[in-house]
Amino acid sequence: MKLKRIFAIIAIVTICNTICYAQQQQVIDKVVAVVGSNIILQSEIEEQYLQYRLQGGVKGSASSIRCEILEDLLFRKLMLNQAELDSISVTDEQIDSEVERYVRYYVSQLGSIEKLEKYYDKNIAEIRDDLHKQLKEKQLMEEVQRSIVSGVSATPSDVRDFYRSIPRDSIPMVSAQYEIAELVKKPPITLDEKLAVKDELYNIRARILKGERFSTLARIYSEDPGSATKGGELGFQGRGDYVPEFEAAAFALKEGEISEVIETEYGFHIIQLIERRGDYINVRHILRTLKVSPEALQQAYDELDHIAGLIRNDSITFDEAVKTYSDEADKVNGGLLVNEIDGSTLFNAEDLDQQVSVVINRLQVGEVSDPVPMKTSDGKDAYRLLIIKKKTTPHKANLKDDYALIQQWTMQKQRQDAINKWIKAKSTKAYVKICEDYQDCDFQFDWNIKQ
Repeated sequence: MKLKRIFAIIAIVTICNTICYAQQQQVIDKVVAVVGSNIILQSEIEEQYLQYRLQGGVKGSASSIRCEILEDLLFRKLMLNQAELDSISVTDEQIDSEVERYVRYYVSQLGSIEKLEKYYDKNIAEIRDDLHKQLKEKQLMEEVQRSIVSGVSATPSDVRDFYRSIPRDSIPMVSAQYEIAELVKKPPITLDEKLAVKDELYNIRARILKGERFSTLARIYSEDPGSATKGGELGFQGRGDYVPEFEAAAFALKEGEISEVIETEYGFHIIQLIERRGDYINVRHILRTLKVSPEALQQAYDELDHIAGLIRNDSITFDEAVKTYSDEADKVNGGLLVNEIDGSTLFNAEDLDQQVSVVINRLQVGEVSDPVPMKTSDGKDAYRLLIIKKKTTPHKANLKDDYALIQQWTMQKQRQDAINKWIKAKSTKAYVKICEDYQDCDFQFDWNIKQ
């Protein structure tokens, strides 16, 4: 086994010597570095350099930027080399499922497998192979990186030491932050309302079966804003891309066949299968949503208005009211809104939903709002009460008010220190060869470059 690896390294070094230093009139691609048995191509550097420029990167000369990109790639290949040495592996099943998820996403964005092939100028098998390689390398590197930082922790002493190490004039500013809770009332959908919507779709289905075009009626009647203008067409999707009830009905159809009326969390649908290609189908659908009646909405408003009065009169606390009356799942968390950006319960002003922002700008901490309209996660009308549980003013970060944030900074620094220490130790021991074009780079680490 060791002999095979040595021969592989020798073969790659030969390629590097042949391609890197050969004087050719036109070089399409070349190997610019070798780390262990892993190579870095000029095309990899140029691709990342182009992305950097397209994203507005303007700092530094072209050569210095390429040197930075190369050092980042050296680190990545060093991790892959370590994964080989440590016999870290990921299963093909893990990779294949990720590949299919990416393929389904790309197909949904571009509209068809043919368009995906045209976009990348490769057939679908080649695209899958490329994705498989990239995702395998990504997972292997993540496993190595996890092992490097696995023992990192930030004790209260570490956090204090880190904070004290920041020069006073360099302590970051923390913008105003809010902690907000809600109490939600979701008006019920009555059976009569459900039956009325189903009857609408049965009538539309009957018209299609008598010869009217599905796509025409979808444009007129469908309440799915994303597909109605396209005649209800959803594009090629695979299993797992739809909610279970929709998927089961769609994959059971034959081409041209129309489903019965089915119910999902979004409302009621009828579906027509346009085309099937292996594990992918292209369907069109007509969606009719379930609407809350004005009477039910008014009842929800009145109930919340009464609850708000009880809270203001100190007959019940907001937290108690949430537990007793809220229809939202977040009642177990006291109704606290969760920031999707970082998973915390704190929001910067600019991160708030516009409607929420308008309401809380009129509130003091601890003051409950009047009932305000909202849309639930499935698009239905509802009402809620809002309250500011906590509010900070813009200030320099400090241990009393921003401990969790400073702890996060401390962890980030300690993880980076652990990674830097690992690179410093490994880069001087691993086999590294860099082509002459890049040997004058001012690298951060000593890569023990072989001449």
